[in-house]
Amino acid sequence: MKPVLAKLLICAVALTGLSAAARAADGGPDLIFRKSTVFKLLTPNDKLATYAIDDPIVSGVACYYTVPEKGGVAGMFGVAEERSEVSLACRQYGPIAFKEKTKQGDVVFREGRSLLFKRMQIVRGCDPKRNTLVYMAYSDKLIEGSPQNSTSTVPIQPWGGDVAPKCGESISD
Repeated sequence: MKPVLAKLLICAVALTGLSAAARAADGGPDLIFRKSTVFKLLTPNDKLATYAIDDPIVSGVACYYTVPEKGGVAGMFGVAEERSEVSLACRQYGPIAFKEKTKQGDVVFREGRSLLFKRMQIVRGCDPKRNTLVYMAYSDKLIEGSPQNSTSTVPIQPWGGDVAPKCGESISD
């Protein structure tokens, strides 16, 4: 193996380890399960993985998203550029409370989908007319975006006799 290629491979493995450690340290997404979609004989299979995250600003809301994860040699070393597809479903699981004021389109979660240039994001908005939280997942690249996206809504409902808060009072343009 050429020395430059070997150094790049070592850096990629180190960055992958640092990224995984950072996600674990900051309470990153919880892996719910993975399901193989493409069999690979000597390297990891391609998979679909489902994760859960709690909204850091809006307590009582969790979002579940499913993303493809590449196997093969590139996937094994964490250097594969992942596909842009993402599926999203957000739900109220307890009383909703806004921890602080926020803006339309604020990022709830962000994750790299390639070594450097692609990332997947989940952003939050509010439909004040219907008192509904709106979550959108999409991926983008440094150079060009992607039309791949998914949207989920959470109508804010009273919980256990509590009065439901109004999202328009906590999320502004």
